[in-house]
Amino acid sequence: MSRLRGYDTLLLMAAARLAIIGGVRTPFSKAGTNLAGLSAVELGRIVTAELLERTGLDPARISQVIFGNVLAAPDAVNPSRVIAVGAGIPATVPAVTVQRNCASGFESLTSAYEKLVAGQGDIFVVGGVESMSHWPAGAALTDLLCGLRMGETAELLYREFPISRSDQDAFALASHQKAIAAREKLQEEIVPVYLRDGRVVQDDNTVRADTSLAALAALPPVFARHNGSVTAGNAAPVTDGAVALLAMSAERATEWGLEPLGWLRGYAVVGLEPRRMGLGPALAIPAALENAGVRWKELQLLEINEAFAVQVLAVLQMLREEFHLPVNRDLLNVNGGALALGHPVGASGARLVLTLLKEMQRRHLRLGLAALCVGGGQGMAVVLECEP
Repeated sequence: MSRLRGYDTLLLMAAARLAIIGGVRTPFSKAGTNLAGLSAVELGRIVTAELLERTGLDPARISQVIFGNVLAAPDAVNPSRVIAVGAGIPATVPAVTVQRNCASGFESLTSAYEKLVAGQGDIFVVGGVESMSHWPAGAALTDLLCGLRMGETAELLYREFPISRSDQDAFALASHQKAIAAREKLQEEIVPVYLRDGRVVQDDNTVRADTSLAALAALPPVFARHNGSVTAGNAAPVTDGAVALLAMSAERATEWGLEPLGWLRGYAVVGLEPRRMGLGPALAIPAALENAGVRWKELQLLEINEAFAVQVLAVLQMLREEFHLPVNRDLLNVNGGALALGHPVGASGARLVLTLLKEMQRRHLRLGLAALCVGGGQGMAVVLECEP
């Protein structure tokens, strides 16, 4: 897909339009807290069952189920299949799990599009799941290709770009403040999770209403203790969560009289040096715009996953200086980002799609873009379109 350009891409995307009808997610919870007792497949089952309930879709009509997941449990090595059957989808419906590290949630959606183009179905349940509470200590947070932990790649960007520690903390504080202000809107995405001990989890517990610049400034660097800048406050927390989306062909949506949240307009995946993986969005965004036939100035809302504050700020600088694509910060991550909401890695891409489309609907906007960096040295971006 990323090698297609211009007219060929537009013809392909027009030939088979993929509509996103609706979506739902669990609350996002810091690993080891509210959702720690639930497996990734149980979190996925909860959101899938709720998606079917909210949309009224007959599970037997589903063509395929596709979930992203980064670290599968040994007893659920194809989590998507376990999720599907557990949620009441007939065993005759096939399911596959995709893995592109932090872009796995995006990959579930673009895989559905590719299957649609290939004639392998027209109704898909897609999404992403991650229970980072169940990860072995340090698992998958160190890149085998460059030998660095993800936070260490962020520290490299701190040394490459003139981004101060105070700028990072201010960006993190703004993420929390926006998430607090958007709490009611974010609740529209969330299904409450009922725990066996009688508790009900219905809010993201990673959002800090009590944080401040002073509190963030007091936190010590984690990855370079003597001369670093990345702290627990300006890095995304390790998180549990799941997201499910219903996607289908334009023809099917029209036949059933469904009004989509939006459409997949185009996307791109790029590769880059693994140690500079945080810059992936800066490279993926121009490629996705070209594939979608969309100009930068046409975008009305933007989501860039907040793996680390310094990483997003470096992406913004690179977009401005190397690609001449200045970002209006008032249109970026308007409901807060992963610094506040958390980053369950296999689910984050699907969360970005859901949050962005719902906000575009509220504002009656037509074009938006979501992007994220990918451990191992990749970047991915998707262009989404609404019909206001």
